[in-house]
Amino acid sequence: MTVTAPQEFTFQAEIKQLLHLLSHSLYQNREIAIRELVSNASDALDKFRHLALTNNQISNDAPLEIVLEPNETDSLLVIRDNGIGMTHDELVKNLGTIAHSGSLEFLRNAAQQKTDTANNLSLIGQFGVGFYSAFMLADKVEVLSRSYQSDEGWKWESDGSGRFTVEPHEGLTRGTQIRLHLKADLKEFTQPWRLKSVLKQYSTFVPHSIKLGDEVVNDQKPIWVEPKSNVTDEEYQKFFEHLTHGVGDKPLWHLHLTADSPFQFHAILYCPETNVERLGFGRAEHGVQLCAKRILVQHNCRELLPDYLRFLHGLVDSADLPLNVSREALQDNTVFRKIKKVLTKKVLSHLESVAADKPDEYLSFYRQFGITLREGLHSDFEHREELGSLLRFASSALPPEADKPEPLTGFADYVKRAPEGQKQIYFVGGPDRKSLEKNPNL
Repeated sequence: MTVTAPQEFTFQAEIKQLLHLLSHSLYQNREIAIRELVSNASDALDKFRHLALTNNQISNDAPLEIVLEPNETDSLLVIRDNGIGMTHDELVKNLGTIAHSGSLEFLRNAAQQKTDTANNLSLIGQFGVGFYSAFMLADKVEVLSRSYQSDEGWKWESDGSGRFTVEPHEGLTRGTQIRLHLKADLKEFTQPWRLKSVLKQYSTFVPHSIKLGDEVVNDQKPIWVEPKSNVTDEEYQKFFEHLTHGVGDKPLWHLHLTADSPFQFHAILYCPETNVERLGFGRAEHGVQLCAKRILVQHNCRELLPDYLRFLHGLVDSADLPLNVSREALQDNTVFRKIKKVLTKKVLSHLESVAADKPDEYLSFYRQFGITLREGLHSDFEHREELGSLLRFASSALPPEADKPEPLTGFADYVKRAPEGQKQIYFVGGPDRKSLEKNPNL
């Protein structure tokens, strides 16, 4: 039967409750809706690219891309892709239902408890909650789509009140357009500068071109998935500046890590030159970003490194991470503990190597970050031996020289200098060396 007139459908879920939860409990910022829609567009492009690579009858006749088209006059924002597209039935199923019968209840509980409930679930991909976030920005949403399997195009439309319509639409090419008729107080999302800011913050590393007008916004190469031999010093430096928002700042060192088992992830970690906590800025936020399939899901992710390594900057990207519905909270802490363990071991091992092979370079690091590193002795009993070997202290055996940093020593060198038969470590504490030298016990 050929459809010519609009068909009306009722959302399977209690959409008003769902939208209320999305707007007020599960998403902290409205701009995240753009991230979700761009992520969905990227997934559609990934699916089509896979089909084109595995099926010779499907031709990839144009560059795969995501385009944002703002219209200030009409308070309209269009997000379109030339990916896999959707048929009539897929529109009804994907944008009208929630596949998991307990999802709404899960969302209610998550919103109320704000904890990692149901840790074994991975709700992303089971239903289109990312799409529903469009109603955080728009009074009305239209979806124009044409599947790669068909010459017929379709228009899906809803104001989020609990119903939607689907009708034929002529003149569409393969792919999907999300047309957001913005709420009166959200016209800022028709401003190119505002959209560019959101895209650069959340979607810089999407593996497809994102265009705002004719400008490609995500021009940063995802160097963390490249082999180390393919990445230049200049690219490492540029990426560090991107992460820290500092032009010209240079890291003391960096680590480029890849793991494939028991789970897959890529990571680049940087150590800055300066400990901002020593400059009076208070306790620093964790500086590592978390990505899943190159989509940013959390800034300053506390779960990826122990607190005493919070001064590191970097990015960790994995396709194996199970994320909760909002992508704002972590769902499966077990996975993150495993990643944290690998990263911590690699960082401490690197510091041990630097301390052994480049002692002067290590002392430059320690003078900045030793005060933070020492916190690990009180919290990370698993790595106390490694942390102990990294500690450095002033010593009465190493008098300072004029116009030079105070020399420091570690436990290994202290033991080497100790008289034969000495079993104790002698120490004294105080505010500075000058005060300590007046101690009568010395």
